[in-house]
Order: sequence, then C-alpha cells, then structure tokens
Amino acid sequence: MPKLNDVCSHVRSKNAGPFWITVDLFFPDAETFARYSDAPSLTSSAVAAMFGVDPVRMKRFMVTDLSVLKFSYPRATPQGGTMERDMHGGQQYVRLLDVEL
Repeated sequence: MPKLNDVCSHVRSKNAGPFWITVDLFFPDAETFARYSDAPSLTSSAVAAMFGVDPVRMKRFMVTDLSVLKFSYPRATPQGGTMERDMHGGQQYVRLLDVEL
C-alpha cells in the first residue's frame, strides 16, 4: 500500500492561530486527489486518533480546485506556553507521513 509521503507532493503543518493547528496535504494532481482523499486512513476520526484529539473537534476541508486536503484541530495547550515544544506547529505533520493509504 502506498504511504502518504509517497503520494503527496507536499505535506505541511502550521499554526492556525494560537489555539489551532492546521495540516495541509498537497496532492500532485486532481486524479491522485480523487483517488486518495477519501481513504479510510484520512477520515476525520482516523486523523483525530493520530493526534489524540476528540473527533468532534477535528475539522476536515477538501479543497478540490487545488487538490488539497486540510485538517485543523485544537492545540493541547495555547501557543507559547511554558511547556511548548513546537511553537509554530511546523513539525506536527510528521506523524502522517507513514500513514498507509
């Protein structure tokens, strides 16, 4: 089975304000997007489980015109707290790279 890292042309995560993180999955073309964007491992509940988030709070957006799948979820603690390990949210995407589609 292909992994997300093999299929997507780019995967990134970043802040979506001080209380949210967003993860963007860029597919190389519309055909690849159509084939993999509805994979069982890319449902809101599956991704929520990977990030330890309540599935009800996970937001999933399909940007078909751009062949992009986006997930947004609340941060465990607000950005910039004393225990912050990834202030800009730029390393959150890594756990998705080996997800099998």
